Amino acid sequence: MRDMATTALAHALAAAEHGFRVIPLTRAKLPAVRSPHHRDPRSPPCRGTCGLLGHGIHDASADPGTVRALFAAAPWATAYGIACGCAPHHLIGVDLDVRPHGPDTSQGANGGPHDTPHGPHDSPHDTPHVPHGLAGRSRTDGPAALARLAREHGFTVPRTVTVLTPGGGRHLWLSGPPGLTVPNSAGRLAPGVDIRGAGGYLVGPGSAAARGGYRLSPGSPVWTPAPVPPALLRLLRPSSPARRPLAPGGSRPPEPRPAALTALVRFVRESREGQRNTRLFWAACRAYETGAGAQLAPDLVQAAVDTGLTCREARATVASAARSAAHRLQPPAVGPPPPGPV
Repeated sequence: MRDMATTALAHALAAAEHGFRVIPLTRAKLPAVRSPHHRDPRSPPCRGTCGLLGHGIHDASADPGTVRALFAAAPWATAYGIACGCAPHHLIGVDLDVRPHGPDTSQGANGGPHDTPHGPHDSPHDTPHVPHGLAGRSRTDGPAALARLAREHGFTVPRTVTVLTPGGGRHLWLSGPPGLTVPNSAGRLAPGVDIRGAGGYLVGPGSAAARGGYRLSPGSPVWTPAPVPPALLRLLRPSSPARRPLAPGGSRPPEPRPAALTALVRFVRESREGQRNTRLFWAACRAYETGAGAQLAPDLVQAAVDTGLTCREARATVASAARSAAHRLQPPAVGPPPPGPV
């Protein structure tokens, strides 16, 4: 374990030397330094303004002294994360998942099957139900899906930094333009194609996770991400928010406030084992009921993944919440009056 921690720190310092901001991660690929506010989850949101370590991606730094301090605060860290969307590289991560035919219940957040194990104390009801006859029929091939997108939209996938994941997938590193925020998304472009943008992170090469190591692909460039193709960048830009559904009676719900949406994401991110799916479902329902579901879904999925749920579980729970909210927002059916005295 100590050797893996030393290796992770060495690679993290190398990344920082090239301008990438890093944080230490656990074997489950979660931020390793515990929040200083964990005893009071109701405390106001803090992104490191308190001056203490333990604020996840907000701790990410390219300063060698800070990186050493972060790893010293978490000597159990065997991996490191590279923050996306930060200067000077404005990194965009394209996470290409690969899963063969057959049922899969442990798809990871940053790669293919078995990347992230289930929490040992999760409730048996913490996994969404998969309808009988559907499990195991699909095959996910992220690289093939990205190649199809490239053909359809007229761009070439550039030769760039490529990291192989333990589950058989890969991460492509691309450099984005300054001044443009690329959001995180899971499967929005195509099945098996997840995007890590502002507020997200990629597991760096040289990391050791629960299911194996992350390593550079043979022949891959080192620390030099290629510019994102303009046609692909257009696909990554935030889409226009969907038209909000009518509430009962024909009125539209009030416009959601940004602070309220941030609170929903924070509510999910603060979930503990055994309550993660329940919290995610509740937050997603509230988002869809206010008309911000499509806008907030990627952030909710990412927050759930950061707590240890798999991408597949999180997406299924959010989709279930969308259906539930749509059903509740439908106006009641108009029928004949009930029988009564004339």
